[in-house]
Order: sequence, then C-alpha cells, then structure tokens
Amino acid sequence: MKRLLFVAALFVLTACGQKADKEQVAAITLAKPQANGYGGDPNADISNDEQVGNANKLMPAPPEQRAEVEKKIIKEGDISFETGNVADTRKQLLASLKKLGGYVTEDNEYLNGDDNRKQYVLNVKIPAKNFDTFLGTVSESATKIDSKNIRVTDITTQYIDVKTRLHNKKALEQRYLSLLQKAGKMSDVLEIEAKLTEIRSDIESTQGQLNYMDKQVAYSSLSITFYTKQVEQADTGNTFGYKFKHALENGLLLMQSFFFGFIAWWPVWVVLIVAIVVIRNRRKRKE
Repeated sequence: MKRLLFVAALFVLTACGQKADKEQVAAITLAKPQANGYGGDPNADISNDEQVGNANKLMPAPPEQRAEVEKKIIKEGDISFETGNVADTRKQLLASLKKLGGYVTEDNEYLNGDDNRKQYVLNVKIPAKNFDTFLGTVSESATKIDSKNIRVTDITTQYIDVKTRLHNKKALEQRYLSLLQKAGKMSDVLEIEAKLTEIRSDIESTQGQLNYMDKQVAYSSLSITFYTKQVEQADTGNTFGYKFKHALENGLLLMQSFFFGFIAWWPVWVVLIVAIVVIRNRRKRKE
C-alpha cells in the first residue's frame, strides 16, 4: 500500500511540473510590458547565476522577476563592395573590428581570373551595441557598394519560453530531491534518482539553448565581401628588371608575328616547291 502511494506521488509531481510550465509561460507572455516594450536595452544580456546540479541553490524565480525579460533582438547582415586596394581595406577593417571588440570567424581570399579581380570574404562577429558603428566603417571603405542587407529577428517570445521551462525544471528537481530524502526503500531511491538524472539532463539541454540565444543576441553577424579589379599594377620605369621583361615580351611577340606571317604566305611556298621539283626533273632528263 505504501509503495502504491509513493508511485502515485511521483506521477502527481510530474503532472504538476508540466502544468506549471504551461501556466508560467502564459503568465509571462501576458505580463504587462515596460514603457519600451519589455524594459531595458534590447542588446543587454540576462545573467543566470544558478548552476545546474546544485539543487540546494536552485529556486524558481519569483513571477515578478520572470515577467521583466528584456527584449531579445538578433542582428545579422551582409555587404558587398568594390575598393581601390583590398590589402589596405582588409587591414583597416580588422583594426576597426578589434577596437570594437569583435572577431573574425572566417577569412577567405580569391583570385578571379575571368573577372580580372582579387576578392576577400570576411565573416565576423561584432558586439550588438557596436554593430551600426562597424557597419559605418565598412561602408566608408567602399568606392562602390554593390549590395547591403541587414536582417533583424525578435526572439523575445522564444527566449521567455525557454527561460520559463528552465525555472520549472529546476523547481521540479527540488521536489524530487525532497522526496528522495523521505524515501525509505532502496527501490524507491533508485526510481527517484533515475527521474532526477532525466530532469538534470533536460536542465542542461535547456540551459544550453538559453546560452546559445544569449550569444546570438550579444554578438551580431556580418559577412563582408570586397574586391578590386586592379589585380596587378603594371611595372613601369627604367629598371633592369622592367627592361628585361619588356624585351622578352617584345621578342615573343616578334616570333609570333613571324610564324603566323610565314603561315599566311603558304600559297607562295607551295608554288615555289612545285617549281623546284619541275626544274630538277627537267635537269635529270637532260643529263
């Protein structure tokens, strides 16, 4: 009889936890926003000092604190432009990026022979508060902007949902820990610990989602493509290297002109060959 009551208590706790998830998500979504929408800077991060696994310190946040979730905005974009000197532009962009606290995630260089141009592609991460400043620096480096696209995504609702589920899972963990202290049989202890393992796995997964969303909001993404049609500047002057190179090029052109000119006179060469053969045959007959 005691075991049946104990199992029933486990089911009640699980059902209560799932119901609490839905109710708290609804309560937060319908909460009255602050004057600016959700209050605070849209690019600010939400700190979470709670640590998964330490059940004695994990307590669900009060409803009034859960309702005050700041607006979560993800910014990303791409820009493509032409510049006079790709090497100088790259150095300038990297210096500005470092100054504003950003970093490069991908750096590629291409040489397109068909279009006669050298091209760089930089994929960067920049703190959201400095995104517009860095984008202005990039635009100033261009001699001609081909395209510029900026995308803004509001993930506030998803963030609230994930954060609420995390609090509820931690609260459910606390209930099972309290139940574990009252368990008398080894079978009951093992059953509760198995459930706690499952809950803690869900907590770690949910915390990972929350951390990823925080990182997306904190750092904006920008793909930069810039190129120049001056792949290689001509070497002009009176240096030995220039004269030697120029002489080789002229000699090659002369040989090509002579060869193709010789081929162009092929009817004359055919007539001469026939004439020589006829004259030689006549001489042999006379002899």
